[in-house]
Amino acid sequence: MIGGYATRRTWLHRVPAGTKLIALMACSLALLSVTDLRILVVVLALIGAVYLQFGREGWLRLRALRPLVLLLAIVGAFQAYATGWAGGIALIVRLLAMILLADLVTMTTTMSALMDAMAPVLRAVCPRSVNHRKISLAVALVLRFVPVLLAQWQARQEAWQARTNRRVPPRLIAAFVAETLQLADHVAEALDARGFDASPTPRN
Repeated sequence: MIGGYATRRTWLHRVPAGTKLIALMACSLALLSVTDLRILVVVLALIGAVYLQFGREGWLRLRALRPLVLLLAIVGAFQAYATGWAGGIALIVRLLAMILLADLVTMTTTMSALMDAMAPVLRAVCPRSVNHRKISLAVALVLRFVPVLLAQWQARQEAWQARTNRRVPPRLIAAFVAETLQLADHVAEALDARGFDASPTPRN
């Protein structure tokens, strides 16, 4: 039920989860300061080259992110209206690069590794009454579920268009939201069945 981890091993799988999270944060901050479209395009091309190392699995992963194109286009259009087309395109490329970098982390890092990497930081910043394990699990679940939900939406959208050759109606979106909520309930039940302890963890 929880997918997204790439089975084809690459050099990224061997990089520690903490190192990847720090690199993701640093790269994202660096991309925010880049305004040159040529540099952004080169960065995006390099990220795409990393996806090629996963073969067909990487290509399918890129296809699963297609539903984000419309959202990025809308955001880019607003930016283009405010600052010009160059600024709008740069924003789209920048956001896409950041999304793909985050996706690479989830592709090459197990959920347990993500939780272990976030635990020290959460222990340091969270109050004693807050269960850092619960927060790290929530973050890991969000990172893991994003590609899964995108893939499910793409499959539903393609099936609808193949049958009707029309735009996706609002009721299809409502059904997808309902399925997503059901999936969340199933995950919660599975965690309860496995005895996940949501009580605060004592700290010395």
